[in-house]
Amino acid sequence: MLAEQKKAIILNFDIHRVSAQGVAEKIGTITAEDGAEGLYFKTNLQGLTPGEHGFHVHQNPDCGPGQSQDKSPAAAAGGHYDPTSSDLHNGPGGNGHKGDLPLLTVDNDGNANQTIIAPHLKLADLEGRALVIHQGGDNFSDQPKPLGGGGERIACGITK
Repeated sequence: MLAEQKKAIILNFDIHRVSAQGVAEKIGTITAEDGAEGLYFKTNLQGLTPGEHGFHVHQNPDCGPGQSQDKSPAAAAGGHYDPTSSDLHNGPGGNGHKGDLPLLTVDNDGNANQTIIAPHLKLADLEGRALVIHQGGDNFSDQPKPLGGGGERIACGITK
């Protein structure tokens, strides 16, 4: 009898630029897959500003601007995924938002091709959520600026 092979389950996210006017052009993809060390995010992104960027799982599967007073880019994605309502931004190793991910690093050519591991997440945590990339880095603290100081949301994706 042949041993059954387990088919890997992955989620694919098309990542798009976002603005106050809505969702714009596609800049690449991110795939997510459960692994031995946690959830693996494999990035294939182009056209970003070189350097470190805040990268998070957000609560809602919507990359549009806000519908009420907050018309900022991807505001409809809501806040960081925080199923325990911790209201703490302690980074990927802390006891706060589960949506806090390690930094996304973009090379000098504007590309991000890396694997980011989130040991505190599983693929099931991404169902019905958005992935958001911020303009700047993230210090994983609410000081001196809230939510790590990453600034405006510049790119977003939901599962295909």
